[in-house]
Amino acid sequence: MPGSDAVPYRFDRTAEAAELQERHSELEVGASSGEHVAVAGRVMLVRPQGRLAFATLRDSSGQIQLFALQAQTADFDAFARLSLGDWVGARGPVVRTRKGELSVQVETWELLARARRSFGDKWRGVTDVETRLRQREVDLWANDATRRVLLLRSRLVRTLRHQLEDRGFIEVETPVLHPIPGGATAKPFVTHHHALDTDLYLRVAPELYLKRLVVGGFEKVFEIGRVFRNEGLSPRHNPEFTMLELYQAYADYHDLLVLVEQLVAMLAIDVCGTTSLTYQGRPLDVAPPWRRASMAELIAEATGQPADVHTPPDVLRVRVAAAGIDPDPSWGPGKLLLELYEKTAEPALWGPVFVTDFPTEVSPLARRHRDDPELAERFEGIVAGRELVNAFSELVDPDDQRARFEAQAAAKAAGDEEAMAVDEGYLRALQYGLPPTGGLGLGIDRLVMLFADVANIREVIAFPTLRPERPPT
Repeated sequence: MPGSDAVPYRFDRTAEAAELQERHSELEVGASSGEHVAVAGRVMLVRPQGRLAFATLRDSSGQIQLFALQAQTADFDAFARLSLGDWVGARGPVVRTRKGELSVQVETWELLARARRSFGDKWRGVTDVETRLRQREVDLWANDATRRVLLLRSRLVRTLRHQLEDRGFIEVETPVLHPIPGGATAKPFVTHHHALDTDLYLRVAPELYLKRLVVGGFEKVFEIGRVFRNEGLSPRHNPEFTMLELYQAYADYHDLLVLVEQLVAMLAIDVCGTTSLTYQGRPLDVAPPWRRASMAELIAEATGQPADVHTPPDVLRVRVAAAGIDPDPSWGPGKLLLELYEKTAEPALWGPVFVTDFPTEVSPLARRHRDDPELAERFEGIVAGRELVNAFSELVDPDDQRARFEAQAAAKAAGDEEAMAVDEGYLRALQYGLPPTGGLGLGIDRLVMLFADVANIREVIAFPTLRPERPPT
């Protein structure tokens, strides 16, 4: 019964606000459409005016006015006492009022949920960041921009899936709980499985399982899913985030360069309507082709001095120290070169640019470069100054992979919490034969940030990781 706290189990809605606005866009002022509908949503505004009462009803598609008359609306007084935030369902004809507002003239209505917490002035927009992120359910109603970003994210993921399926990729699912952390150099989260009495790790990447599927005969596979890395919070980092990982048999990193720039451009056109974007006030065009430049080339451009993986380590240490980094004695020339690049060249890259030919030392899962074994056939796609994608020609030699794993294990034993362990199950799979394969990981959250033109990753995740809430004092 209207006005009571007993709410129905369901409501038969027959129309949404947006479709009514479109269908009756030409309805004349003061006219009735003759169409009776049932609408439902949250009350955003209530204006009692004596024998009349108006309410703005918002659903997931948009909003429409409810127009109630004391003489014609059941339980009119209770309708006029509705609170901001209450959910209601209303039935009646679609009309356009004398002031030109498309409305549902309420004949009957039902209370679907009472807002027991007052939204107060939050309808005029929530600006407190803590409230917005911790109470996303309030943020979504108060700030249209938040809703638009999350809808953009949904559309992007849907379009990405279709693009990959059209290219012959098969979507798969791999374990989230791993017996051995692997697939990326990152500190994992650890948990304990009581029935098996063993520690398990939230995956830092699905890579090794996906490549085992390629060994098993799935020549083009992809997974879009959550990965977990036990790292700090920043505008670019959240401990759990969404990745696309894909693997393609008979391909190398040159093939993936083309695939990435094509995918990003097509997604930009679908989501934004153009490849010519503006991000944080700066122009950015993601149309192919993107620039290709080796890590060594970019360091030389940024510093005015040549440097590559064959530069004497002592020289690289001096240059790394001069850049403001205290080099660890265990770092070889590859790690030193990477640190020099990340400090001097990467921050100034706007892109889009493919940074190619990383040192093998820092690429434990990538195949050695066909022209230089100290380099790996690996690239990162840098867009708007941040890494968007990491890809390489996959390492297929089980003996080389074992040696790389053992080097990683030694680094872990020496205190590197991000280093990998030796994964005997994956090495066994490689012994069955992995054909030439190209693989990549693309950060979905960062791509949404780019297309939505937001600077903080927390804005594109519905419920980002936050510091523990302080108890009330």
